[in-house]
Amino acid sequence: MKIAVIGTGYVGLVSGTCFADSGNEVTCVDIDADKVQLMREGTVPIYEPGLNRVFDRAIREKRLKFTTNLEEAFETAEIIFLCLPTPPGADGQADLSFVLNVADELGDLFESHPGYRVVVNKSTVPVGTADKVREKIAAKTDQEFDVVSNPEFLREGAAVEDFMKPERVVVGTRSEKAAEVMTRLYEPFVRSGNPIIVMDERSSELTKYAANAMLATKITFMNEIANVCETVGADVDNVRRGIGTDSRIGKRFLFAGIGYGGSCFPKDVQAIHYTAEQNGYNFQILDSVMKVNEKQKVSIVQKMKDYYGESLKDKTVGIWGLSFKPETDDIREAPSLYITKELAEMGVKMKAYDPEAVDTFKAALSEETLKQITFEEDRDSVIEGVDALVICTEWNEFRRPNLENFTKKMNSPVIFDGRNLYGLDRAEEAGLTYFSVGRRTVGANHKQIN
Repeated sequence: MKIAVIGTGYVGLVSGTCFADSGNEVTCVDIDADKVQLMREGTVPIYEPGLNRVFDRAIREKRLKFTTNLEEAFETAEIIFLCLPTPPGADGQADLSFVLNVADELGDLFESHPGYRVVVNKSTVPVGTADKVREKIAAKTDQEFDVVSNPEFLREGAAVEDFMKPERVVVGTRSEKAAEVMTRLYEPFVRSGNPIIVMDERSSELTKYAANAMLATKITFMNEIANVCETVGADVDNVRRGIGTDSRIGKRFLFAGIGYGGSCFPKDVQAIHYTAEQNGYNFQILDSVMKVNEKQKVSIVQKMKDYYGESLKDKTVGIWGLSFKPETDDIREAPSLYITKELAEMGVKMKAYDPEAVDTFKAALSEETLKQITFEEDRDSVIEGVDALVICTEWNEFRRPNLENFTKKMNSPVIFDGRNLYGLDRAEEAGLTYFSVGRRTVGANHKQIN
């Protein structure tokens, strides 16, 4: 099939590349000429494990190409995917201007290049967006077309696998013709029997928001349990194992930490909350989810204040991990952004390392915060001469360090672990003062250090 993918952000590039790898002819469109040229030269502009291999093969076999010209992609396409940004506004409402502006352009192109096409909203969009896109196009043309909602369920760090072997494909359309086209497109990806679920457009749009809101709620609930554990002297790891074996609950998304971030959960929780509010419904659970998550992101800073006293100005702190999760360079809404900002405002000097996200992290920081941070080339350089280490991201290389190195290299072996990477007994044996989330503190005398 001949496919146009408009937008080469995370979703667009992964989707276009994987469609091309399955034998389709794909043209990706982006307004950024420099980015398009890089991709034409074989450079993948994002970090995503496994994407380079599929990308290189698709280009080599001439099934994937890139352009800045929307008409060039449109004129031969049977299916047009809209993979455009929908950033949240201050009130949580998703900004649809990118999507609707392109829909307006598509209306003109239908007139100059007639023929039936399926226009697919792949971006995460509010309920009712398919109707708005349909209205925009129909205002410009009498040509036959359908607008479909086809939300993505890609995990950053495992996106290629998720696309190639989806647990389910959700297709929102009331058109039998469009449903047949989308089913034919996705059949190669669900040969193991996982379902293609066809529903109306609005249910499809809400499905994506509901899925992410539920996962964000599970994470936040477990962080609340962790906070209770610290209060009553319980261990959140034991609680997690105790409830995770209940098939009604499941094991995933029950790990306590310093909150969720990334491109999806924060934005989508805000958006579904806004949608409910605009329709007269007070979504109280999501009120709590958002408030708890904001506090959880900087809870580790409060632990530092409790331990050192209110003044940390003379301290140098190491930071391991900047991305919101491992196996990505995405730092959107990452706890590290909030933690480093608070520490910088207190005058703390920092040394930081991340395997992939240093450049994206630097681009997101204010000049004031950047002045307080030195970026190192490896994890061990970070801990040389620091007074404490904060672990923000659970990259694999942080999971198995020689814990004795902390006592040898740091001014004092004090660890504030936001991802519960180390066993408490092992940390105690290594002589660490070790703070984690929802577990007892190891080695601390709980006295302020001046």
